[in-house]
Amino acid sequence: MHKQLKFKAALLSLALLLVLLGVWHIATAPRAAAPAVAMSAEEAEYAALMGQAPTAAADPAPAAGSGFPTPSQFARIAAGHLGEPFYDRGPNDRGVGIQLGHSLVRVALGYLLAMLVAIPLGFVIGMSPLLYRAIDPFIQVLKPISPLAWMPIALYTIKDSSISGIFVIFICSIWPMLINTAFGVAGVRKDWLNVARTLEVSPLRKAFLVILPAAAPTIITGMRISMGIAWLVIVAAEMLIGGNGIGYFLWNEWNNLSLANVLFAVLMIGIVGMALDLMFAALQKKVTYAE
Repeated sequence: MHKQLKFKAALLSLALLLVLLGVWHIATAPRAAAPAVAMSAEEAEYAALMGQAPTAAADPAPAAGSGFPTPSQFARIAAGHLGEPFYDRGPNDRGVGIQLGHSLVRVALGYLLAMLVAIPLGFVIGMSPLLYRAIDPFIQVLKPISPLAWMPIALYTIKDSSISGIFVIFICSIWPMLINTAFGVAGVRKDWLNVARTLEVSPLRKAFLVILPAAAPTIITGMRISMGIAWLVIVAAEMLIGGNGIGYFLWNEWNNLSLANVLFAVLMIGIVGMALDLMFAALQKKVTYAE
């Protein structure tokens, strides 16, 4: 039954993809050229910036400023990037593999720092109702602040763009882990804690052998949410700090008026984000138990 459901879901996903590609193809198909209209120099420059060239060859490879690509144009651009993902021809001309590598390193460092702070602190908060109530207002105030709001503060205080990006990932991804860890620890069944107390289990053994396994599914859920936020934040951060990374690549291609490359960067961001989420989903299944 489960395999049949997965097969039907895969077929439906494929059908939706084909529909999307069909709509994309129809929307970007070349149309009959209208009679040429004389334009002033200012009008011609504005049309070029908007990707509205007066004439175009049938399905050419999209150049900078050539407008929204057709599926076949996009496929050629994607094949070119994936065929040589690790080339390096200078600061503004690096392969998508190098750009993703820089982004993943920043995300890993910021996320690891957040995990090292959030999980132990969440344990402490979850085991103390008083501390939970005292710290909760601070969490609720800091949690919704945008990464774009943190970036100027980080740049001013740290004075290093790369480290500032890591700090922004840290400060934005720490909250879901902290909240879920505290919630999971606070929600451990009292019966299990009473049994541990009756058996005179030491606090350290109780934390690792009773509380951690019981709270693990909730903790992993928080880690999964935090990873999604970290990957979301890095794109915005790299647009500001520049230099390298998939966010910088996307912004640089937009400045070059290459929508095909922008769409390719968006696709890569989505695929990597999905892969990271699937990794945590698999980990979550490993620690989830049925009572």
